[in-house]
Amino acid sequence: MIEANRGVATMQSAVHETDQGADQRADQGRGQIAVSVTDLRLKFPGEKAFVFKDVSLSVPAGEKVLLLGPSGCGKSTLLQVLGGLIPAVIDVPLKYADIRKPRSSGYVFQDPDTQFCMPYVDEELAFVLENRQVAREDMVPRMREVLGRVGLDLEELHIPIERLSLGMKQRLALASVLLLEPEVLLLDEPSALLDPEGRQQIWEAVRGVSAGRTVLIVEHRIEEIVDWVDRIVLFAPDGSILADGKPAEIFTAYRRTLQENGIWYPGVWEDYIRHRDTWNTGRVQSPQQGADLAEPVLSLRGFVGLRGNAPAIMVEEAEVHAGDFIAIVGPNGAGKSSLLLSLMQLLPTAGSYVLEGRLLQGRGRKRTCPSDRIGFVFQNPEFQFVAQTVLEETAFSLHMQGGMSRAEVERKAEDCLKTFHLHGLESRHPYQLSTGQKRRLSVATAAVRRQAVLLLDEPTFGQDARNAFAILEYCEALRRSGTAIVMVTHEREIAELAATQVWEIRGGTLTAIRPGGRMLKGDGAASDAQGEVSG
Repeated sequence: MIEANRGVATMQSAVHETDQGADQRADQGRGQIAVSVTDLRLKFPGEKAFVFKDVSLSVPAGEKVLLLGPSGCGKSTLLQVLGGLIPAVIDVPLKYADIRKPRSSGYVFQDPDTQFCMPYVDEELAFVLENRQVAREDMVPRMREVLGRVGLDLEELHIPIERLSLGMKQRLALASVLLLEPEVLLLDEPSALLDPEGRQQIWEAVRGVSAGRTVLIVEHRIEEIVDWVDRIVLFAPDGSILADGKPAEIFTAYRRTLQENGIWYPGVWEDYIRHRDTWNTGRVQSPQQGADLAEPVLSLRGFVGLRGNAPAIMVEEAEVHAGDFIAIVGPNGAGKSSLLLSLMQLLPTAGSYVLEGRLLQGRGRKRTCPSDRIGFVFQNPEFQFVAQTVLEETAFSLHMQGGMSRAEVERKAEDCLKTFHLHGLESRHPYQLSTGQKRRLSVATAAVRRQAVLLLDEPTFGQDARNAFAILEYCEALRRSGTAIVMVTHEREIAELAATQVWEIRGGTLTAIRPGGRMLKGDGAASDAQGEVSG
C-alpha cells in the first residue's frame, strides 16, 4: 500500500489517459456516459468478505454525484476503481462485466500527503503545467490564480510543502488537480481538514470549474454541496447500494436509514442533541475517580513554540484543569497543531510550562515530556504508527508502561479495539486501514493508557456521524473521570456541545479564551456502563 501511494501521486499529477479508442472520446458530451461499472466484485487480498459484490453504477457526463455512506463501506475504493487507479496503480484483484473509465480525470485524495510528487509548492504546480505544455512565463500567474481560488494565498511560492498544515496541503492538492482541467473530477473528502471558511472556498472553487464536467464526490460533511449535486448514491455498510436518487428524495425517504447507519445528513447534529440515547454510540465506564480540580494540571506562562527560529505559537497565559474539555479553534495554518506539538515538546519551546506541578520548561530547565501522563493523537494518524499489526499498535504503549503480563496487555488492547469498532482487524497492518479506521486506531492507541491530559488533533475527521459522536462521547467519559481533554477541531458543534473552554488561535497567537457550550452535561450515555463506543 505504501509503495502504491507513491505511484498514485505521480499518476494524478498528469491527465490520466485511458486507452478506450476514439469512439469513447467522442461521446463525452452531455447525456453520454462518463464513467460506469457493471457487476463489480472486489475483495482485498487476505480478506474473507467482499468490499463489493455485483455493484453497478453509471454516471452521465456533466453530472455531479455524491457517494454517501458509513465509514469503511468502500466509497473511496469505488472512486479509485472508476478513476482507473485500481488496479493500474493500486494492485487489487477485481472482476466486472463492463467498465467505462474517463479519458481524462483528476483525483484528490483523502490524505493530501499521498498526492504530492515534488517537495516545493511551486514545483508541484509547475509539474502539472509542464505536462500541459504551458509556457514558463505564464506559469506563476496561473499558480497565483488557482491558489487564490482555493484560499491558499502564499507570499512565497517556493516553500517546502512539509511546512504547510494539513488543511493547507488539502487546498494545494485541489489546486494541482484544478490546473489539470480534466473532464472528470474525483474528489475524496477534499474538505475534511479545512476550517468552515476553507470548506466554503473549496466548494466554491469546484463549482466554478465544474460546468460541463463530471464530478464524483466522497464526503462526510455535506452541508456545502447538498443543494448543488444532482444525485446521491447511498451505500450500506456492506458496500451494497441502498438508494440512488435526488438529494431531497434521499433525505426524505431514507432519513431513518441514514441515522441507523450513522451517516451524515442535514440536521444530524440537532437530531443527536435531541435524541442522544438513540444513537447507539455506546457507553463507557468512567475509568477512575475524579481528580482534584483546584490545581491546574497544565499551566503556561509566556510560552512559545518554535519552527526553525521563528515562533509558530505564542501563549501569554493559560491553564488546564483536570476534567476540562478544551476546544482549540482557528483558521488553517493559525498554529493550532503547533501548540499541541509544542506541549508534547516535539517542537523547540521557550517560556514556562508546568505539567502536574512539574516544571518541564523554564528557569533554565528543560525536561522530557512524560508520556505516561500526557497522550497525543497526531493530525496525521500515520505519524503515530510504529507496529506491524493493529493489535500490536494498540498494545505498544501498554508494553512500554510495564506492570502487566502479556495476556493482560492483549486483553486490554482487544477491549480497546472493540470500543473503537476495530475488532476483526487485529492482524491487519495499520497502513492498510481506511482513513477513518486509521483515525480511530490513532485515538485508541492514545486512549488505551489513561493519562492526566489527552491532546487530540482533529480526531473526528474522516468519520461518519456515528463514529464522530462516539469519539466525542468517549472523550466526554474520560473528562468526567478527571482526564483533561485538549482537542483541536474545526467543528463548531463540538465547541458548543462538549467544551468547558474554547481557545481561539489566530496568526500564531492564543488570542482568546471563552466558556464553551457544555450541552453534554449530566449523566448521559457516555458514563453509565461498559460497552462499545461504535456500533
